[in-house]
Amino acid sequence: MMALGRNVVLLGVGVAGVSFLSNKTNRGKVKDMWSNAKAKTVGFWNRTSSELDPVIEKAGHPDPYDHDDNKMVDEGAMYGVHYYNNAKHG
Repeated sequence: MMALGRNVVLLGVGVAGVSFLSNKTNRGKVKDMWSNAKAKTVGFWNRTSSELDPVIEKAGHPDPYDHDDNKMVDEGAMYGVHYYNNAKHG
C-alpha cells in the first residue's frame, strides 16, 4: 500500500513540473538557473593554482602579527586540552 502513495506523489510532482515548464517564461528561468549553477560548479573545480597560491602561502607561513589568525589557531590547539581537563575533572 505504501508504494501506491509514493507513486501518487511522484505522479503529482511530475504533473506539476510539466505544467510549470509548459510556460515559456518559466522554461527560460529554469534554463538560466541551471546554467548559473553549472557555471559556478565548473568554475569551482577548475580553479588554477595561481588562485590558490595566496591561501597556500598563508597556510605555510602564517603572519606572526595577524592576531586574529593566531588567536584562532591558539583556541584550536587548546581544544583537546580543555576537553581532556573537563572529562577528567568533570
